[in-house]
Amino acid sequence: MPIRYGDHIESTTPEGNLNRPDELVFLPLGGTGEIGMNLNLYGYGGKWLMVDLGISFADDTMPGVDIIMPDPSFIVERKQDLLAIVATHGHEDHIGAIPHLWSQLRCPIYATPFTASLLRMKLADAGLLRDATIIEVPLSSHFEIGPFRLELITLTHSIPEPNALVIRTDAGTVLHTGDWKFDPDPLIGDVSDFAALERLGQEGIAALIGDSTNALKPGEVGSEADVRRSLIELVGQCRKRVAIGCFASNVARLQSAAVAAYANGRTPALVGRSLHRMEQAARENGYLDDTPPFIDAEDAAELPPEKVLLICTGSQGEPRSALYRIAAQDHPEIDLAPGDTVIFSSRIIPGNERSIGRLHNQLVRRGIEIITENDHFVHVSGHPAQDELTRMYQLVRPQLALPVHGESRHLIAHAKLAADCQVPHTVVAENGDMVRLCPGPPGIIDHVETGRLGLDGKNLVALAGGAFKMRHRITLNGAAVATILLDGNGKFAAPPQVTMHGLLGDSTAVVTQIGELIEKNVLGMTAALRRDDEAVRDTVKAAVRRVVQGSHGKKPVTDVHLFRV
Repeated sequence: MPIRYGDHIESTTPEGNLNRPDELVFLPLGGTGEIGMNLNLYGYGGKWLMVDLGISFADDTMPGVDIIMPDPSFIVERKQDLLAIVATHGHEDHIGAIPHLWSQLRCPIYATPFTASLLRMKLADAGLLRDATIIEVPLSSHFEIGPFRLELITLTHSIPEPNALVIRTDAGTVLHTGDWKFDPDPLIGDVSDFAALERLGQEGIAALIGDSTNALKPGEVGSEADVRRSLIELVGQCRKRVAIGCFASNVARLQSAAVAAYANGRTPALVGRSLHRMEQAARENGYLDDTPPFIDAEDAAELPPEKVLLICTGSQGEPRSALYRIAAQDHPEIDLAPGDTVIFSSRIIPGNERSIGRLHNQLVRRGIEIITENDHFVHVSGHPAQDELTRMYQLVRPQLALPVHGESRHLIAHAKLAADCQVPHTVVAENGDMVRLCPGPPGIIDHVETGRLGLDGKNLVALAGGAFKMRHRITLNGAAVATILLDGNGKFAAPPQVTMHGLLGDSTAVVTQIGELIEKNVLGMTAALRRDDEAVRDTVKAAVRRVVQGSHGKKPVTDVHLFRV
């Protein structure tokens, strides 16, 4: 069948119920049509199961906001029917929103041991560890949550314990892959459980809901073992201090950096809080038993440059990360000098190009050599390329392919690949699309409103809300405050006072011109209108904007303080 993109099927569901109790439906509120912020819902029998609840990082269009996450309003309104959150693995885009949103949901959280360790740290920081229930489930386990019979299938990824989730109901069975690839030598954790996938294919499944991140990439993405060998060789070519920037969650990469250090007579150090936390979770679960303890930044600073290897946070140019502070010469313990080397053992996440470029430029200007995946083999992705996707479809043979975890171009490429693999049906959905999986013909049967929340300091705010739109307008156009003092007859008891914020250049003459126009326009109003506070405010705002539009080409956000004596 052709790709069905946004092809809605007329719902026979009674008004007020978006899905019938005998239908198994899928509803993404985040992570479909974008990379990050995963929030997936499965509905059956009048109950809901949430798979993952993650964050993404804000960009330059979101001033003052550090992280963003899906708006869970749809399921919060139905939280009495929400049975649990199941975390497929421990990446931030899959569990990072749990400490921020759990209080609105208040349901149990299911996770395997390593992910549970990370969640306990996060919930402790949020003051929720005593309230939230984390149910730790073993790898490859079977368990039931209401009408959902669940099975975990071990796959490989760039973090320990990535799981595909088999969801069985009386209506049918689906496979939610989570993030994955087929790595023949992942170094940390087990290889993918091909036998379980093959058994699932023999059983027969209605749908595969799957990772699309690398659907445009031909071939296979490569193995962590190959990166380790390459890092050992590369570090051996460096003569002074070496820093490796990588994702903290990639425990195999941390271990490879340590192996590369010891192979070249260096001592590995962790620089960045999240790296220490990831090391703690890994050691709690036996994943670094053969790796000696890492030293910290303070001890690393005492070693000769040629005897240390720094493993740092900040490969994406994140403000306040270790590499960011080192590049700005603002780190309390670590500094780099001309001739030192920074290896970026990571890829550029879409949207981070500008921040990473700034970081690279800061380092290069100081005579520090940078090495990226464009220069040397220093990174492999944790997501499947086309050959791996094809093999997955050959193993599980679903009736429906529903791509997730990707932008539109990734989803459409994934759907085309699935169709080429003879999958009978494909549906390309977006956040908010409710998709019938089974029984009956698959397709989009309804749509719900979705949105984004941003963490603004300590507060969660709707990014589509008026306050955030106002902040964006102020960022682009500046702001003005006019203070007006009128007597009982509506005449000025003192000259208008105007303050400008965020408008570049000398605004002295502009402020004088605004004050003169305010007086002229207010005094030109009728006596009755001068006694109308709203009419006066509107006249003052119009005067401010008229002058600034003429002088700066801007329309500032204007506030008028009107007092009467």
